[in-house]
Amino acid sequence: MRYDLVIFDNDGVLVDSEPISNRHLAAYLTELGHPTTYEDSIRDYMGSAMHRIHELVLERTGQRLPEEFDDVFHARVFAAFERELQPVPGASGVLEKLAADGVPYCVASSGSHERIRVGHRTTGLDRWFEEDRIFSSQDVGRGKPAPDLFLYAAERMGTAPERCLVIEDSPLGVQAAVAAGMDVYGFTAMTPAAKLAQADQLFSTMGELADLLV
Repeated sequence: MRYDLVIFDNDGVLVDSEPISNRHLAAYLTELGHPTTYEDSIRDYMGSAMHRIHELVLERTGQRLPEEFDDVFHARVFAAFERELQPVPGASGVLEKLAADGVPYCVASSGSHERIRVGHRTTGLDRWFEEDRIFSSQDVGRGKPAPDLFLYAAERMGTAPERCLVIEDSPLGVQAAVAAGMDVYGFTAMTPAAKLAQADQLFSTMGELADLLV
């Protein structure tokens, strides 16, 4: 099926940010008295918006994270991005193929607009994303697994949900795409295939995705 719009998640799909982000998130939560391993962070927070971190910590401990939590966390992560962040291998090639084939695409991320832009600028992917192709959970208030972000991106891009394909690597993102009534392909580079079982297709490299998009 040829889709009218391909919607990419950002972290872990376009930029290889999940290891960096979750390493710093686990360390910061532990520093604040909420012992968290890297594996815990991947399991509980990968693909989620910042509000979910606050909500889960409050639910589990009865304690609120400090007001400056988001600012401190982002400062640490952005500094690490500048030193370490790389594009996901093959991501630029997939974007180039879509552009050459005239297939509209955009990014819809749980991360903030600033996080998306820092990641794209650092990795050189900013050349593929004008302002009107970038959507964040900040735009809708509720992050994944709610469908709001994907539905908002489709509306802004002028495409019916059933004509959209979402590219995701987290269970929360796959759930959001399904809830939005969109097809979804699950990227298994970091996430076990069993956790993305709701996806319509699974792939482990961007080369495989390029073949699926033919």
